[in-house]
Amino acid sequence: MVQNAPTQMVAGNIFESLLKYDHDLDPIPNLATDWEVNEDGTVYTFNLKEGVKWHDGENFTAEDVIFSMDEMLRETNPRLRVNLEHVEKMEALDDYTVRFTLKQPFGPFLGLFEVGTVPMWPAHIYQGTNYQETADDNPPIGTGPFKFEEWDRGTYIHLVRNDDYHVEGQPYLDEIYWHVIPDAASRAVAYENGEIDILPGGSIENFDVPRLAEMDNTCMTTKGWEYFAPLAWMWLNNREAPLDDKRVRQAIMYAIDKEFAQEVVWNDQGRVATGPVNSVTRFYTDDVKDYSYDPDKAKELLEEAGYDGEEIRLLPLPYGETWQRWAEAVQQNLEEVGINVDMEATDVGGWNQRLNEWDYDMAFTYLYQYGDPALGVTRNYISDNIAKGSPWNNVAGYKNERVDELAEKGAVAFPDEKRAEIYKEMQQILVEDVPVAWLLELEFPTIYRCDVKNLVTTAIGVNDGFADAWLDR
Repeated sequence: MVQNAPTQMVAGNIFESLLKYDHDLDPIPNLATDWEVNEDGTVYTFNLKEGVKWHDGENFTAEDVIFSMDEMLRETNPRLRVNLEHVEKMEALDDYTVRFTLKQPFGPFLGLFEVGTVPMWPAHIYQGTNYQETADDNPPIGTGPFKFEEWDRGTYIHLVRNDDYHVEGQPYLDEIYWHVIPDAASRAVAYENGEIDILPGGSIENFDVPRLAEMDNTCMTTKGWEYFAPLAWMWLNNREAPLDDKRVRQAIMYAIDKEFAQEVVWNDQGRVATGPVNSVTRFYTDDVKDYSYDPDKAKELLEEAGYDGEEIRLLPLPYGETWQRWAEAVQQNLEEVGINVDMEATDVGGWNQRLNEWDYDMAFTYLYQYGDPALGVTRNYISDNIAKGSPWNNVAGYKNERVDELAEKGAVAFPDEKRAEIYKEMQQILVEDVPVAWLLELEFPTIYRCDVKNLVTTAIGVNDGFADAWLDR
């Protein structure tokens, strides 16, 4: 129910979904052993693995799949809710067979079943309850390789081996401690001192990566982010002046030195974004309006729009010093062209609340793309996904009927060449309208002891749990 990246990293050891994905984004069996698709791509039938047990000993069945997807996740997961609109009917044909009937072909349907998007929930615990209250009153119960043991708030989360895990002999590790270390510098020191073995992507400042990567018995990989393809931007509140004027939003794009951010703030990691679709995501195009750094163009647009120095509040992302430095660099860029920026720092909880309630003017964020525009891109720009209570939907309040139409057509068009045409037009409109200020395609290196084997084995890396990991010690 909480979609923040650090939460998903821990939860991927406890919960599972029907499928996993390799580094080419091809589906791999998990809680589903195999699946069939009818000729016109409207009926998907999954055969579930038998003998899978929840951590409390109850059997995992088709009833749990239907409850998770057709009831609980429709209510609690705004990203999935949009994609489930393509599903006409979900049926449990028997205890281990589930059939999904779609309203029309939906190209990325088999790409939905990543554990952070479609985690399986135990119907015998949650059905008929207030989900939030039940979750607050109970430890998390999943089918994953590790069980929740203890959460010492502010110190660690302790997971222990699931002795009844459905893959024979796995997991190989007896326990995992996820240490809660509030600042990135202390995390780096903890790794240097041998207190921890793994630094997940994004857990230390970028300027520390080269130094730590040179340590003995240290390996580094950027694999494990192919499915997510994280894209960083600033939300721009399209509802309020002066950001309700497209010319002001375009001026912001011209005013920000994105190349400086990529080279200096992010130590040459990642790539400058050209629009709403990451260049590693399907149907990306670079045939869009160019917003290379041009302060003079920014000033011209601000003058044309009649901007007269109104204060604009900027909310940094409270994920460490790199993000704070980036916010300061952007503030300086904007002030250099005459935009009056007030920085309003907050913690993660406050950041969530401010975005949930649309209480911001500009706000840093990064979101995942999930391999396909229909899964992780259009959710941020379609008008029927404007709703308070989530920092991951159309937080900007952007409305464009043509974009809505293209997003709907792109999800169901056939073949892929037609989808590519549709998404190209959609990207061109969005980049012209600038509903948000796209900044960088992020890369998050995972740093770990070289004697930790098989740590990253899928397209979501450490988020997929440590079932395959073992220690060569």
